Amino acid sequence: MNNSIHSNQIQQVLASTFGFDQLRYGQQQVIETVLNQRSSAAIFPTGSGKSLCYQLPALCLPHLTIVVSPLLALMKDQLAFLHSRGIAAASIDSSLSREEVQQVMSRIRQGELKILMISVERLKNERFRQFISQIPVSLLVVDEAHCISEWGHNFRPDYLKLPHYLKELNIPQALLLTATATQSVIADMQRKFDIASEDIVVTGFYRSNLDITISPCCDEDKSDTLLEILRPEPSAPTVVYVTLQQTAESVAGLLRNSGHNALAYHAGLASEVREQIQNQFMSGEIDCIVATIAFGMGVDKSDIRRVIHFDLPKSIENYAQEIGRAGRDGNPSTCILLANQNGISTLENFIYGDTPELSDIRSVLNQAIQNSPNWEVVLSRLSNETNVRQLPLKTLLVYMEMAGLIQSKYSYFADYRFKFLQDKSFIINQFDPSRRQFVQALFDCSSQAKVWCQVDFDALWNHFQGERQRAVAALDYFHEKGWIELESKLMTEVYYVNANALAEPQHANELWTLFGNKERSDVERIEHLLSFFQSEKCLSHQLALYFGDNQAPEHCGHCSACRGQVALLPAPQTEPLEDKPINDWLNELEQKAGEVLSSALQTKFLCGITTPKFTKLKARSLSGFGQLEATPFAQVLAWVEAR
Repeated sequence: MNNSIHSNQIQQVLASTFGFDQLRYGQQQVIETVLNQRSSAAIFPTGSGKSLCYQLPALCLPHLTIVVSPLLALMKDQLAFLHSRGIAAASIDSSLSREEVQQVMSRIRQGELKILMISVERLKNERFRQFISQIPVSLLVVDEAHCISEWGHNFRPDYLKLPHYLKELNIPQALLLTATATQSVIADMQRKFDIASEDIVVTGFYRSNLDITISPCCDEDKSDTLLEILRPEPSAPTVVYVTLQQTAESVAGLLRNSGHNALAYHAGLASEVREQIQNQFMSGEIDCIVATIAFGMGVDKSDIRRVIHFDLPKSIENYAQEIGRAGRDGNPSTCILLANQNGISTLENFIYGDTPELSDIRSVLNQAIQNSPNWEVVLSRLSNETNVRQLPLKTLLVYMEMAGLIQSKYSYFADYRFKFLQDKSFIINQFDPSRRQFVQALFDCSSQAKVWCQVDFDALWNHFQGERQRAVAALDYFHEKGWIELESKLMTEVYYVNANALAEPQHANELWTLFGNKERSDVERIEHLLSFFQSEKCLSHQLALYFGDNQAPEHCGHCSACRGQVALLPAPQTEPLEDKPINDWLNELEQKAGEVLSSALQTKFLCGITTPKFTKLKARSLSGFGQLEATPFAQVLAWVEAR
């Protein structure tokens, strides 16, 4: 089909369904590329209409469009918009009942749906993959596509498998959408999805209405400086970004005490509270939100006049995304960073904490071999047993899949599973005959693997009219009595284990190397962050360049660097390591652990980096935990190795 026919079709759908008379810059090229059956990537700034790039083609393409989205809230917002336009769209997500999922699948089978939204985790389910492989699919859309790159700022391990699913499910093309992809991440996405260079569309990152200021500021001066910034226009819609939940609460309290209409927003609040605060901010009932990075995904308030960073952002990508929420209405808006280097070691420590040791990787591989061929993984338990934090453990499992060592079969919520601590007949005999019958039925309907029993509530009802509530009460009682160990609501991932491949000894080293490379890349990203904030060159130009946009003016005239205010960020004052009782702190730790710990683990302890092992040991209560968190990790490690 040639482009002129496409253009007519695009114009018609654009007007009749979406009510627009023309597309924004970049949208036309992406949409035509997709309709010409080629994969494409749209790297557009936040609020530039990425979603239309898949919504419009989905209506023109013959079959289903699958959209992979990382956040349930984003899915819900997009679905509400699609339904308001009369577009047949649905999601399959964790908030749906089994019956609702069946209804959606039935609509897909009948060809009634044009768009299906799912999380990437849904594709780990073998039954879902089997179902979707029988459905003709025109397009796979990957939202927040930078998550696919280990070199990106928001890497999500399961995204790595998307190119593999594209082939496995015979989907002819993909469309990648993101607001924040650096040149190396763009190259990574291009390689993984085999996208032609001319089909990658980067629209400008330069925003002429954003005034950017980097303001060097010691921690003790930040509160006064913030109040000073807000004083001229106290009710202008403002977002203040902080790193920690407790900082969000204390800064919001400070602002309220000073007469500002401000509330804290962070992941520690209940989801309904967060939603209420977000709605109040959107409607103008609240002027100022003091937020961790939990705030912002999917927030489309056009008149945010100020974005203030009270703490350093995690990366240039995060910074660009966060200031990108200001001034979407095109009117002048202010972005101010109150900056010093105090948080740098903390940011780096998050990275070092996520790098597993070689011995920990070997421990995970051994678990897989011992549990072959079908390995049931509860992430939290495996994390505790192998001393690998949950996010890097997820990454490790994906790396193992990519290497062909394991294969994801399905996952299930182990609503209730238990193992016997007392003999089954002993428990049954504790009850009178009428109750004994029910307990026997409950155990009969609990299929036993090697150790753990999985309760089948449906079978209990179908065969014995046993009510779920009664069964749960009974299990709780047995647990209290110490007759069984009970676990509930644990997500269990089931993998097929390729034991022959795993037996080859080189895999642990290869996997460890991957983590080492990622660690170096993440540390470099923090170094980029520091040099960007202290740059003598135009900040707007530097920012655009970082994201592959060469069109921004070299001197914007509306940033602190252009005004001649080059920022030199105050460095933290740290005492020499020789003056600290480090040996005493480490001796106390090893005494508590009852074993000799590796240098890396000792360093994590001193730098205040939690690991599953430290949680078990209650290491936080020891005098040395986190004493050197302001000292660079590499420096502490060198000291520990030399002692």
